Amino acid sequence: MSVSTAASAQTICAPLPVLGRDVTVPLVTGGEVTYAALDYAASAPALQRVWDDVAAYAPYYGSVHRGAGYLSQLSTDLFENARRTVAEFLDCRDDDQVVFTRSTTDSLNLLAAALPADCQAFVFETEHHASLLPWRDARVTYLNAPRTPRQAVETLERALADRNVSVEGGHGPALVCVTGASNVTGELWPVRELAAAAHAHGARIVLDAAQLAPHHAVSVRDLDVDWIAFSGHKLYAPFGSGVLAGRSDWLRAAEPYLAGGGASRKVSRREDGGVDVEWHDSAARHEAGSPNVIGAYSIASACKALTEAGFDDLVAREQYLIEKVRAGLAEVPEVRILSLFGDDAPRVGVLSFVVAGWNSSHFAAALSAEYGIGVRDGLFCAHPLVRTLLGSDPQAQGECGAPEAAPGEKSLNAIRVSFGAGTPDEHVERFVNAVKELVTDGAKWNYRTEDGRCVPDTSA
Repeated sequence: MSVSTAASAQTICAPLPVLGRDVTVPLVTGGEVTYAALDYAASAPALQRVWDDVAAYAPYYGSVHRGAGYLSQLSTDLFENARRTVAEFLDCRDDDQVVFTRSTTDSLNLLAAALPADCQAFVFETEHHASLLPWRDARVTYLNAPRTPRQAVETLERALADRNVSVEGGHGPALVCVTGASNVTGELWPVRELAAAAHAHGARIVLDAAQLAPHHAVSVRDLDVDWIAFSGHKLYAPFGSGVLAGRSDWLRAAEPYLAGGGASRKVSRREDGGVDVEWHDSAARHEAGSPNVIGAYSIASACKALTEAGFDDLVAREQYLIEKVRAGLAEVPEVRILSLFGDDAPRVGVLSFVVAGWNSSHFAAALSAEYGIGVRDGLFCAHPLVRTLLGSDPQAQGECGAPEAAPGEKSLNAIRVSFGAGTPDEHVERFVNAVKELVTDGAKWNYRTEDGRCVPDTSA
């Protein structure tokens, strides 16, 4: 979908109300400015709706699944209703489980712990570390970065066709892990086609939707994925909760992710002095301990808010902002936007770039200190992907180095700007103008490295 003319702005919906939209921050050059939060891909601000719902519930907070009192019963109903709301938001199948976790990282580590014996995992090197690293106890095949969506599907098909024979003969179980939208480039991946390729070769697939779910409607049925994982803090619900949703058989067959209260249905002593445990078959099997009911409720609130706002309208507004950013950066020859699939690839509101003659840490620090704009710099917990995208690009050291650069290694880092449903036009316009001014006029302040970060030098 494309929305490209100024006149089209009249048909674009207003940004959703979020916390922090009126916060002012000091500038190193003097005065204050309203903070422009353009780091949604790391953590999105809380929707005002989510905050209000949590505040209204807070006086009624009680233990979940434990107590007979009114507040405990109310909290238990709230928690289980949140599970149903998330299942509806994701369009889960009737027999799917929704497990509440701490984050996307926690969700994927949970699934990794539930893999059947001798399972093979297939992961593109382009994944965020949350989906790149959890599979180390399985037989892992890391796939090279594709340069087109079609190449991604073909690469996976070849790898699955050539996979190793299991110790019991045959191919055995296999799992593919893929992102829905890159946390570096924002580009959308061909999830439906990758799922079809996985299933054609007898493999299952888990979708890392941390960057996709806040921006697009996600249907487990339509995409035909086996599991989906995402985080509340990227879905405008920063209260320490995440989700793993999908097929229940591997989860039921696995030992609990955490052993403890809530995961067990029955515990009894044996005559030999040990204990016998009967674990739950439901999602509770992997939710040991007192559940984060506020975190789960906040995710459900965000799911409702985004659904009611309408993803068609939200996507249209985001595409409008993407085009404003891309058009503005295109006017600066020194700027190169990073991409795997090319300039025309569909994407969410996440763009990474480098600026010739600037170290990215220095540039990001100047955006913050001199313009009140919050972006991100570095390798974005996706080191193999960013290194592939940067290749041999020269990176000027500038006044501040990149914290990720190891001793003796060339400084490689980039700048990431990201936005979403709560971003007003003014924030992206200020960002584009700031990039142009910094490239043309340079920074107005001196900077130095402190504790691995580039900061304004206030020692003078």
